[in-house]
Amino acid sequence: MKIVAADSSTAILNEKFEPVSIVATASVLVNPPYRESNVCLAEPVFADARDGHDVIVHEVELCRNLLGKVKADVVHIDMSLGAIPLEQLSPIQFTTMRISSKAKRNLLKILPKIRRIAGEITQKYGIEVLAIGKESIPVRIAELTSGAHAVLFACGKVVKENQSVLLGLPLRCQLRLSEKRVCLYSLMAAEHDVRGFAEDSAEALKNVRILEMLNPVARGFRALEIRPKT
Repeated sequence: MKIVAADSSTAILNEKFEPVSIVATASVLVNPPYRESNVCLAEPVFADARDGHDVIVHEVELCRNLLGKVKADVVHIDMSLGAIPLEQLSPIQFTTMRISSKAKRNLLKILPKIRRIAGEITQKYGIEVLAIGKESIPVRIAELTSGAHAVLFACGKVVKENQSVLLGLPLRCQLRLSEKRVCLYSLMAAEHDVRGFAEDSAEALKNVRILEMLNPVARGFRALEIRPKT
């Protein structure tokens, strides 16, 4: 089964290690054995972390864009709603779901847009868009892939503005750098070979210094201090 999935991850943090803005979104095509992306679309978003629900619309849009280039059997979106097709979501269903009132309000705001885009995908490509969330390995791969690209986007920001940033990585992953590639490897159980990667075609890495550290206020998370080279 070929799966297209999307997620947004990695945040710029303030001095208290609180998320300020979500850096990147990525959609990926994942084929067996489901360890990394085969094709990827990634974009910088730098969206306000308080409005994180808005990036879900962009995630569905990126999946639609990727399906214009590749074939897949199903789409996985990072919404943990029991793998229900997005087209079937309705406000009535939210009342029975175990989600917070704030989450319900946010879902109601974006519901018309994501249902419309999901409908376009189903009509054009004949596949479902499932709100499966973190149960999906392809969503995890999309999370790590967007995170790897976010490192490069943050490096570009540091070089352009000549100012350091503190970057929070996705849950339970570790950074590995090569000369022209950023990789994020999962540290979760049974996911030792799951990773996301991004190619440093703009050579952003050579212009910065990166210090990896544990996030002191969020167990299971790591952070990167990215500084411009002087």
